[in-house]
Amino acid sequence: MSRHQGTNRKGKPSGRGQRSGAKKNFSRTSGNDNTKSFARGNAPVKTSSSNQSKSNSDEIRLNKYVANSGMCSRREADVHIATGLVTVNGKVVTEMGYKVKIGDEVRYDGSRINPEKKAYVLLNKPKGFATTTSEGKGRTVMDLVANATNSRIKPVGRLGRNSKGLLLFTNDEAIVNKFTNSKNGVPRLFHIELSKNLKLEDLKKIQTGFKIDDKLISVEEISYIDGASKKEIGLKIKNTGNTIIRTIFEHLNYDIVSVDCVAIAHLTKKDIPRGHWKHLTEQELNGLKML
Repeated sequence: MSRHQGTNRKGKPSGRGQRSGAKKNFSRTSGNDNTKSFARGNAPVKTSSSNQSKSNSDEIRLNKYVANSGMCSRREADVHIATGLVTVNGKVVTEMGYKVKIGDEVRYDGSRINPEKKAYVLLNKPKGFATTTSEGKGRTVMDLVANATNSRIKPVGRLGRNSKGLLLFTNDEAIVNKFTNSKNGVPRLFHIELSKNLKLEDLKKIQTGFKIDDKLISVEEISYIDGASKKEIGLKIKNTGNTIIRTIFEHLNYDIVSVDCVAIAHLTKKDIPRGHWKHLTEQELNGLKML
């Protein structure tokens, strides 16, 4: 297991991008809140390179691209390309020596492939970071995982800027598809604090499911948090975003104080302080693939 701790060589916090301050830990169900948040503590320093080098690194021979994806050897890739099994940006390519850019959409026998090593990074997101890969959005979750891998990972699903908790990053399309599959999906458990007690009748209404603008709103599970006030609830959903959480409680006239994703399927925040990340173990990854 590899874990980013945001430290310098002497084991002390690097300081750059570090934010400190006491935080109330609302999660009684799971998690291990740390009062420190690391943004780009040990982000790699970009070194200048010539335009020629950049141009060369942006392109790769198609057979190498296919072989690097793990589908077959490079020699076998030549055969598959020649027989029309490979498409680039929706077009069949049979030309030997054809070069593609890393960002091109390459498919083998209809399935999208990726030449990079597959990576699976689990972040315990703090508040104040937008879940986006776009630049110009202020502090984003990509700043927090900048040192995690050289593979071009992206977040699966969303957590609002002021939401916190678990967020998975990967470049594995098969895993992404599991989360975005409308029939199955992957369950996520949230610890939610409201501005006032949730009425039992409203809890039952959410539990049963109801319609908003003729659209059925339903969740997997909902319950009060043991030992806490009725302002705090546990909510399990399979949606990739947490917009549904806002939709539910705004419709029932409740203000949300805190949203914390404490579990994704069998994955929890154990040993991941707030603002830190880890690579999934083989066992954890296998568990996701079996869902």
